[in-house]
Amino acid sequence: MTLSKHNTLIWVTLFAISMGIFEGSVVIYLRALYYPSGFSFPLIPIDNHVAITELIREFASLIMLLSVGIIAGKNNSQKFAWFIYSFAVWDIIYYVLLYLILGWPESLLTWDILFLLPVIWTSPVIAPVLISFLMILLALIINHFNQKTDFKVKLNKKEWLILIIGSIVVFLSFIWDYSKFLFKNVPWKELKGSLFSNKLFDLSIQYIPESFNWLIFFLGSLIICIGIYSLFYRLKNLPDLNY
Repeated sequence: MTLSKHNTLIWVTLFAISMGIFEGSVVIYLRALYYPSGFSFPLIPIDNHVAITELIREFASLIMLLSVGIIAGKNNSQKFAWFIYSFAVWDIIYYVLLYLILGWPESLLTWDILFLLPVIWTSPVIAPVLISFLMILLALIINHFNQKTDFKVKLNKKEWLILIIGSIVVFLSFIWDYSKFLFKNVPWKELKGSLFSNKLFDLSIQYIPESFNWLIFFLGSLIICIGIYSLFYRLKNLPDLNY
């Protein structure tokens, strides 16, 4: 028995909300242990076992989100759509829970750590939230036109290229400040091939974000918006096969 369009949306949304609550709960526990006075930079050294567990948890979360996309989608584009939709809802709910329980972030311009690999990603909270809304928009467009065309929607090479380039540019904005910090404190010869060296781990607990490169972020976001519009413009002219 297959789920209807609306049932799938409801259940994927509930799954993503639940994941966001779980993710936020884990962070609340960690902050109670390591940041009892409230989270702030620089980072506090944590036990190696906890750090490794955190990396495994991040990877497992991505696998869970990818899995629900594969299960819920009927073709590759819809699987991708449900993956980015659940990822975005998960991310937004994560921040909502932290705000409701901890009163953090104090504002949308509060800095946060987003990911840890390959280097530390940091940005004001509003940046990943804005990207999450773009992901939701893209997912809803893909799913809407899949329903209209009896699941015939495919992203063409041009659309993939635009979206990938935009995503890479946004990624650069997230690692820009920390990368500047590394280049300032580690000679290039030492930096090459030493992403997991003890020196870099020691430096990471000294890092305090200074400035977010909004220009690169908005450029990447604009490119993503162009990719979304390009897809929408093409799909709106496709015949409706869902009689």
